[in-house]
Amino acid sequence: MKHGKKYLAAKKLIDPKKLYTIEEAVELVKKTSSTKFNSTIELALKLNLDTTKAEQQLRGNIALPHYFGKKTRVLVLDDGLTKEKAKEAGIELFGGTEQITKIKEGWMDFDLIITIPKFMVELSKLGKVLGPKGLMPNPKLGTVTPNTAAAAKDFLSGKYSYRTDTYGNIHLGIGKIDASEKQVVENINAFIDFIKTKRPSTVKGAFLQKAYISSSMGPAIKLQIVSN
Repeated sequence: MKHGKKYLAAKKLIDPKKLYTIEEAVELVKKTSSTKFNSTIELALKLNLDTTKAEQQLRGNIALPHYFGKKTRVLVLDDGLTKEKAKEAGIELFGGTEQITKIKEGWMDFDLIITIPKFMVELSKLGKVLGPKGLMPNPKLGTVTPNTAAAAKDFLSGKYSYRTDTYGNIHLGIGKIDASEKQVVENINAFIDFIKTKRPSTVKGAFLQKAYISSSMGPAIKLQIVSN
């Protein structure tokens, strides 16, 4: 793959043999960003996982110290949720069977569904529609719960979703170029510390193998990390 002059010039600022501290890497990623838009700073982790084993497929949500993602359109399916409770939690889209009917008719103007358990029977019938878009609620992700208002408030305040790919890697937008270095460093440290707690008991050897950060269309910078 051929790279442009800006990318090649940015790459010269990075020592490929050096492992940068998180603080050094964040300072450098800002210098090597050459896009005209406010690019995303992405964290890439290489984990020692065999994703053919279900227990080694990591997926979930995390609230980091600082949120830089887009506002999530949350649909709450809870026929016991009152307008007052919804307003208090900041929920704009909510209801019960009538909302499920709308989905069946093609309505998809939402990014996330949080539901009480009883509606999962009907939602499971929409698996071919919701599944490929990653919209099917899941108890492990906190989106199937009897306390939908609290869950929705949590997601609306800003959560990052993560999942391993086929090779055991996790890619996560961790900040923005215009964010302060302190905010980005805090997010990286928080996520790495969190992932270390998710080490499956069946993993042998070092769990966190490599970590990099890069800006949108920018070169990767290898981090100095302490594995576990």
